Amino acid sequence: MFDGPDPSGGSSSGPAREVKTTCPYCGVGCGVIATVAATGAVTVRGDADHPANRGRLCSKGSALADTLVPDGRLLHPEIGDRRVSWDEALDEVARRFSDTIAKHGPDSVAFYVSGQLLTEDYYVANKLMKGFIGSANIDTNSRLCMASSVVGHKRGLGADAVPGTYEDFECADLVVLVGSNLAWCHPVLNQRLLAARAERGTRIVVVDPRRTDCVDAADRHLALKAGTDALLFNGLLAYLEGHGHRDAGFVAAHAEGVEEALAAARADAPDIATVARRCGLEAAEVAAFYAEFAATDRVVTVYSQGVNQSSQGSDTVNAILNLHFLTGRIGRPGCGPFSVTGQPNAMGGREVGGLANQLAAHMGFTAEEVDRVGRFWNAPRVAAKPGLKAVDLFRAIEAGTVKAVWIMATNPAVSMPDAGRVRRALERCGTVVVSDCIRDTDTGRFAHIRLPAKGWSEKDGTVTNSDRTISRQRAFKAEAGEAQADWWIVTQVARRMGFADAFPYESAAELFREHAALSAFENGGTRAFDIGALSGLDDAGYDALAPFPWPWRAGSEPQKRLFGDGRFFTADGRARMLAVTAKPLPRSVPDGALLLNTGRLRDQWHTMTRTGLSARLSAHAPEPRLDVNPADALARGLVDGGLARITTVAGEALARVRVTDAQGEGTVFLPMHWTERFTGDCVIGRLVDDEAVDPLSGQPDLKRMPATVLPWRPDWTAFLLVRHAVEPGHGGYWARRAVAGGHLVEMAGTGSIPAVESWLPGLDPAEAVVEFRDEARGGLRMAWMKGDRLEACLFVAADGRLPPRGWLAGLLETDSLEDGARAGLLAGRAPGVPADEGRIVCACFSVGINRLASAIRDRRLTSVAEIGAALKAGTNCGSCVPELKEVLRHAHQREVA
Repeated sequence: MFDGPDPSGGSSSGPAREVKTTCPYCGVGCGVIATVAATGAVTVRGDADHPANRGRLCSKGSALADTLVPDGRLLHPEIGDRRVSWDEALDEVARRFSDTIAKHGPDSVAFYVSGQLLTEDYYVANKLMKGFIGSANIDTNSRLCMASSVVGHKRGLGADAVPGTYEDFECADLVVLVGSNLAWCHPVLNQRLLAARAERGTRIVVVDPRRTDCVDAADRHLALKAGTDALLFNGLLAYLEGHGHRDAGFVAAHAEGVEEALAAARADAPDIATVARRCGLEAAEVAAFYAEFAATDRVVTVYSQGVNQSSQGSDTVNAILNLHFLTGRIGRPGCGPFSVTGQPNAMGGREVGGLANQLAAHMGFTAEEVDRVGRFWNAPRVAAKPGLKAVDLFRAIEAGTVKAVWIMATNPAVSMPDAGRVRRALERCGTVVVSDCIRDTDTGRFAHIRLPAKGWSEKDGTVTNSDRTISRQRAFKAEAGEAQADWWIVTQVARRMGFADAFPYESAAELFREHAALSAFENGGTRAFDIGALSGLDDAGYDALAPFPWPWRAGSEPQKRLFGDGRFFTADGRARMLAVTAKPLPRSVPDGALLLNTGRLRDQWHTMTRTGLSARLSAHAPEPRLDVNPADALARGLVDGGLARITTVAGEALARVRVTDAQGEGTVFLPMHWTERFTGDCVIGRLVDDEAVDPLSGQPDLKRMPATVLPWRPDWTAFLLVRHAVEPGHGGYWARRAVAGGHLVEMAGTGSIPAVESWLPGLDPAEAVVEFRDEARGGLRMAWMKGDRLEACLFVAADGRLPPRGWLAGLLETDSLEDGARAGLLAGRAPGVPADEGRIVCACFSVGINRLASAIRDRRLTSVAEIGAALKAGTNCGSCVPELKEVLRHAHQREVA
């Protein structure tokens, strides 16, 4: 919680104020109520009136107030490392881009933007690049998460539009989760699904190579081989047809391509035995799944990154759509394919045309559409062809054909595949502009110009969630330093480039009205996205705008479900069934290699620039952790809690090992979040190459990277507790996380223990007030004090025996150590201090594994409900419930043993 003075300049007394806004994390789009006390202190809770979450928040959303701290903010414009005025910075950006375009043409510049932007920000950036610079070289990090879904939807539905609504999760009799760890990545949706299961018996099938937390509540888990989803669904399509489950009326009236799709499915998956063998499943479980799907009318198929982040993601999306078209299970309550979005405004970005292969407002690059947009914008040089998609864009920067790039609200030096190539490209690029609210990111270190953008609590605009609901994000804090809205920054640069007449905007509301008007311009029902009913919305109406789904056409009401009338957004109004053939991974897999899968953790988000500020969110998975199947670990000499080196053709990384049977044999899983700001050698983008890319969507395959995994055995281990962030320079392993009052850095290295000053910047051993060395056992313990306040303490051991971190970390929360704490400092413990909390299991109530295990043992707890009554764990967002069950199971197994 930020508890400083009210940054808006209000008095320190008076009533608290409440502001309704929207969560900045995943695509669920939860409503949040921020309460700002007169002192400036902020608390958050879920908005019970918001249709997405109905008052629920996940662990990340519940901890949003923890992240409202000034740490690391970019406060002022900078050129190089020199602070400058906004005028100087904006003039320089405009000059550099204008000069580059004049010398090398419009395709020599590019924008790389983000699903973290608000729709109004996205709109003005897209308009500048495609309408006035005249290039379509604007792409977004949505390319990495949603591009294949876009292609599949456009091919099958005729529009990039999710057919259903979250209510369908609660109306369905069967929900199939495909490549979606809903329990961790979209926890509030998962809670809605589990509530429906408890109330009306909704059945759940999980299709995923990993045993994720979703499996805990599932009726069936198909742990298929990675990348065989399309084959599984081709087999299901053939089964449905062969067993008489075609909705003949729907297909005849509303679908095209059915015979071609069926022929391809039969050729690819001629029988259940073939499907089972190629998917690595038992024939009986495939048959049971097929029969259950066939017999259930109300089916929702939910899919996410396990489908999208594949070299055949687009085809897999269409294989899923084919099932719903053949059976007519679309456009009705409890029916349909459902793509859950990764980012808070990935869909809003696509509405405005934020992908390089879109123009604007669900229009493409036909001559008619280019002319239409040009007339609406009164634009002199509208881009007439698609631009460079993300992978090709950074290759072009590396090659020197793109000479200036503006990166907004994203961190491609971490998140892009072949991040080593991206870093080389940015290093060589003549102009790199970065707009961000955080100063020191992996990408920001390559910037020639840094522009301070407003953060979540300071921004004003709209976002669109996974079920097409548009919600307002409202500011409740004054901007930090000189930060400005992204739309304002782009508008100012556009004016300086000579386009002032087309960029007159002084408010987000103006941009929203124009965006709404363009969506309806010469639409006539031919394009799915249309919010023309709001094109005349005044400022007061915009301020008060309540969440609503699109389309909302002029003269009509907002539409929750699409395609109920059987009319699709193709040229003839009919759905398209596509012929799909499963394809092999376009990477060679050496003998003995494991397939590396990447993804999110429960309590972290993207590259941790926000969640990494929260001590409680950082405590669940405090280090980068490689999940390995027990058989694979045994074969390679890997041990639980040890360290491993992961090597691919793209690069290397070090990570902590977790041996778990939740991970399928032959595969490993490594989270995507760690950056060079948080670890020494575990940037996931440096492990995954950019060679395996969906040929239609341009989306990289981030789920199947061949990797060699071997033990990495250090000669010493250490940890540092310190008030300021430190990046060790010893060249071995380190991982940093937030703790209350400072940071905890875990370290390990080979060879002799280096001199402190050579690997821990900012810590002078001569200033340590307490020091203990054990030369015989290779131990070192040091503490730095400022008066009675602990500034840092370091523990190093050659034998791996280090004290618990919990009590020591708590010393950073106080400004004055008591005598008992001083006495126990180097011992790592003080008399009478409670047991260390351990790794946090429940982030909402900060319940650690040690306290949980003790309570289960001492209070004889036997259920999650009893744990909740005793410790509150699992009683808020519910994300930790599967892990609580796992802890209970292991505790009871030990008792039996």
